Amino acid sequence: MTERAVLAGGCFWGMQDLIRKLPGVHGTRVGYTGGDVANATYRNHGTHAEGIEIVFDPTVISYRQLLEFFFQIHDPTTLDRQGNDRGLSYRSAIYYVDEAQKDCALDTIADVNASGVWPGRVVTEVEPVGDFWEAEPEHQDYLERFPNGYTCHFPRADWVLPKRDAAE
Repeated sequence: MTERAVLAGGCFWGMQDLIRKLPGVHGTRVGYTGGDVANATYRNHGTHAEGIEIVFDPTVISYRQLLEFFFQIHDPTTLDRQGNDRGLSYRSAIYYVDEAQKDCALDTIADVNASGVWPGRVVTEVEPVGDFWEAEPEHQDYLERFPNGYTCHFPRADWVLPKRDAAE
């Protein structure tokens, strides 16, 4: 059994490169989501964010664990920006597929804010998933094909949530 997650956290190349390597992740593809243009493309994606669709095995990696990693590899406290990339396309967003994902996203954001570990308050949007328009082939698996290509994503060892008690 697999589940689907859709996340946006800046340029999709770096997110795909890091998330694809997680145990339990069966597949990823990059694209455009959360906006107003049908059949979005790189040159015409309107208000869509650059996003990543993830197919994962929840018996190996939970949705919560995906979200914790997501918050570790991008800065969820910068509005419409990641690194040098600025604009609505580079916003931080979680697009939930059901109420359980929505609840998990809101709980994780509350925990991130309460931890005081990140440099500010989380501005990540939490919205229902909509259309996901797959990006052009040249954007898929970009950093696998160009290992020294541009990315502003990296795991931040100091941006890790404290472990929860088993009783929680």
